[in-house]
Amino acid sequence: MKELRHVKQFLILYKKQYTIGILALLLVDALQLITPKLIGMITDEIVAGSIDKGGVLRYGLYIMGIAIFIAVFRYVWRMNIIGSSRIMEYWIRNKIFSHLEAMSTDFFNYKKTGDLMAHATNDVQAVRQAFGQGVIMLTDSIFITITTIIVMSTTISPSLTLMALIPLPILAALVTFMGQKIQSRYKLVQESFSDMSDRAQESLSGIRVIKSFVQEDKELDRFSVSSQGYVTNNLKLVRIFGFMFPMIGFIASLSFLIAILYGGNLVINSVITLGELVAFITYLGMLTWPMMAIGWVINMIQRGLASLKRINEILDAESEIKDIEDNISGGVKGSDIVIKNLSFKYPKANEYALKDINIKLVTGKTLAVVGKTGSGKSTLAALLLRFYNITSGEILIGGENIEKISLRSLRDSVGYVPQEAFLFSTTIAENIAFSDPSLSMDKIETAAKTASVHEDIMEFPKQYKTITGEKGVTLSGGQKQRVAIARALIKDPDILILDDCLSAVDTKTEEAILEHLEQVMQNKTGIIISHRISAIKNADEIIYMEDGAVAERGTHDELVNLDGKYNDLYKKQLLEQQISEEV
Repeated sequence: MKELRHVKQFLILYKKQYTIGILALLLVDALQLITPKLIGMITDEIVAGSIDKGGVLRYGLYIMGIAIFIAVFRYVWRMNIIGSSRIMEYWIRNKIFSHLEAMSTDFFNYKKTGDLMAHATNDVQAVRQAFGQGVIMLTDSIFITITTIIVMSTTISPSLTLMALIPLPILAALVTFMGQKIQSRYKLVQESFSDMSDRAQESLSGIRVIKSFVQEDKELDRFSVSSQGYVTNNLKLVRIFGFMFPMIGFIASLSFLIAILYGGNLVINSVITLGELVAFITYLGMLTWPMMAIGWVINMIQRGLASLKRINEILDAESEIKDIEDNISGGVKGSDIVIKNLSFKYPKANEYALKDINIKLVTGKTLAVVGKTGSGKSTLAALLLRFYNITSGEILIGGENIEKISLRSLRDSVGYVPQEAFLFSTTIAENIAFSDPSLSMDKIETAAKTASVHEDIMEFPKQYKTITGEKGVTLSGGQKQRVAIARALIKDPDILILDDCLSAVDTKTEEAILEHLEQVMQNKTGIIISHRISAIKNADEIIYMEDGAVAERGTHDELVNLDGKYNDLYKKQLLEQQISEEV
């Protein structure tokens, strides 16, 4: 089956465990067939008066011995089948997470976090149940049904067996029809769960905004709608089970009724013995479980396949950002940056975000990029890290086209601080040492001092062991930005890109950071993206971007003397600074 393509490797690795488990299960089922026969034999001997207390004890020991063997082999199949299914759950979840990490940033622009979480939780759990309990029930249903019917017809009465099994075709038709309904409705359940998870995740992440706008009631209403959708779809699924399982039980009871009426006449007419009728009814009771299990099996397999299809959609998605076969993986040689005729537009976009960009930046120099919001500044940084593929033109680092450099080597050589500083919910020290957890505290503190955040950290009661909270919520905006800068600096990168990451710090702190960076970056290449002229005025070259193109370029003094758009921005910010100082 094509649905199994992504779990085929696991099934090959664990075929031994599944084989042992299924063989143990078959042995348990075979042993269970002996007990009804023994009960029938002891019944006939009691009726005939040909058995004493010792004989009853002997039969009891036989049954006890069979029960012990069943218990042992039941443990074997549970450990091998259920155990393997648990390992499969772990294996698939890791595979999904690993695959998501390899996807490009554009993939996450169109996939909701809640939906992806549902894939890694509910869907994986449904697959685990299908390959665990589902395998057990399927094996039981097939083996017990076939062997029990053979034993009943060959050792007791073919005609009684045929009469008692008349309801089975009706049962098969019912289960087949209901199975199709189960799969379609379960898919709706999973989709509504994804929507509810996404709604909860978004609301909890934005709880501060919700509270500040006093929108708790409206968010509750929106969540209630999603939650109600999940309940409604679940109830539709439950209605099928509510109808199917009672019908299975009713059909099974018809078999018992036929066995008692028709089998009773056979006993009266001495065609079969009373003990054989007792054994037959016991065997028929054993068939009730496979009849019931058919419904569960169809449910689990249909749910598992529906979930596997959803997982396959994620695993089938390919990242457009890939290493070429003959990539350069030994590290980037040099940090010179050359951008030639670079143009770029985002996937699914009609307009170009960057147009014919040409830049040459040698090692030890700093380039500053300034411009209005939406002018393409951050896009340029994203392309340098190969978050997206270049539409036309090329970017060279150390004389090599970045598309030929392995992603690991490229990104290892770049220290990047994005506009929105993201911190993990762990200690400040662990956040700074994110690139290498084995880094010493001395290096962590040195990076923090360079980013001018060391003194702030030392004021916290737990200092570097302070937990930052989700997304760094316990720190101020400026502190988060400076911790993010320290995290980039501790990599000791050849290229440092600061993407408007000084917006939340005051002018005095900004000057201190830039002064420290100037010492650190003497033999490295720097790119500073900012809205503040004060942050970039000392750069070796400044480009002013507008509508994705370079409108002006030069040093600070050259651009001021040019009396163009850069100068207008400079005068405006200078005036704002004077007004704030007077106030």
